[in-house]
Amino acid sequence: MRRTLTAHRHDAEPGDPDEAAPTRARTARGAEARSILRSGAAARIGAVLLFVGPLVSWAAEFVTAAAWQQPHYSPFYNWVSHLGLTGPSQVAFGQVGNSPLGAVMDTGWVLYGALLIIGALLSFDLRRGARPIAVVVLAVLSGVGVSLVGIFQGSNANVANGLIAFHQFGAQGVMLAGNIMAIVVGATGARIGLGHGRRVASVVLGIVGLVAFPVFMADVFTGWEWNIGMFERAVIYPIMIGHVLLGSGLIAARRVSRRQPVAVGS
Repeated sequence: MRRTLTAHRHDAEPGDPDEAAPTRARTARGAEARSILRSGAAARIGAVLLFVGPLVSWAAEFVTAAAWQQPHYSPFYNWVSHLGLTGPSQVAFGQVGNSPLGAVMDTGWVLYGALLIIGALLSFDLRRGARPIAVVVLAVLSGVGVSLVGIFQGSNANVANGLIAFHQFGAQGVMLAGNIMAIVVGATGARIGLGHGRRVASVVLGIVGLVAFPVFMADVFTGWEWNIGMFERAVIYPIMIGHVLLGSGLIAARRVSRRQPVAVGS
């Protein structure tokens, strides 16, 4: 009985998953080579810290604002920094400030700043050139700024003793550095694994914050002070949303990279 031996073809058909796998692996290695991020467990922790930082601050803000009773806190009318006033009720910067849980807000700001700085240092590889250095420097400036707001209150006592300068430096520093950081992160997003939507959103948020900054400052220095809290948040919230997008984007990118196939023998 004659047998016909049929040789198995080793050449994959076009579109065969076995043929696409090495291509995907090479693409993954190329993206990793261009990446400005660190790798390993520390970097994963850094991404989580970047994501959690603004959430901690928002939680502290919500709890602290809810504790105001006389008067009730208005996010449109009241200064953001009045949430961090401790001690008895006082009239500071033209508004009554009475924040029973002011220490909670101050702690939230300091934690936010620390998480931002540590998260950026753990996430970005400073050996990869100017871009990661720029992001980390801006993160440090932002983190120091928001921490100063929590450490040095916008109180009458600090106005009298001159420490208000640290509060103002911190507030204006984070407003500028934070929004510039959002733009830089968006522009560099392809090298940190951010999707197109997150990259565009980060740039737009930074631009919105920078445009709102001079409007807020004009509202302050002209003495008009109409809905000061609204304009202040128009500068601050884009920064915080940008950090949420950055942290969540890094977490998502690392999950995708762990699923990338590795070419055997490459």
